[in-house]
Amino acid sequence: MNKVIHFELPADNIERAKKFYKETFDWEIKDIPEMNYSTVLTAEVGGAINGGMFKRQDADNLVTSPTFAIDVEDIEQAIKKIKNAGGLILKDKMQIGDMGLVAYFKDTEGNILSVWQNTKK
Repeated sequence: MNKVIHFELPADNIERAKKFYKETFDWEIKDIPEMNYSTVLTAEVGGAINGGMFKRQDADNLVTSPTFAIDVEDIEQAIKKIKNAGGLILKDKMQIGDMGLVAYFKDTEGNILSVWQNTKK
């Protein structure tokens, strides 16, 4: 099985985006000037991420293009950090079965992502 091991976030203002993700999620961001690119380290190298798939809804649906979820320990704290860093909460936290809580947000560059707090032990 081939794993998803990388993501890329487009940004209109790279410095603003780096500041948002550093302040909000404490991600390590390193510039590679010769490539006009920045690496984003969210966890130890060598891991993989899983995902999901669903039938695309109409344009009024919140998620109409690829996105990813960011694991957090405290979703309330994450929501506060997102707002303080200039992000916009699009859908406040909601329970997903007995698995966890999710909230959708727009970052400073207009990308839609979510934060996820596990509740299932």
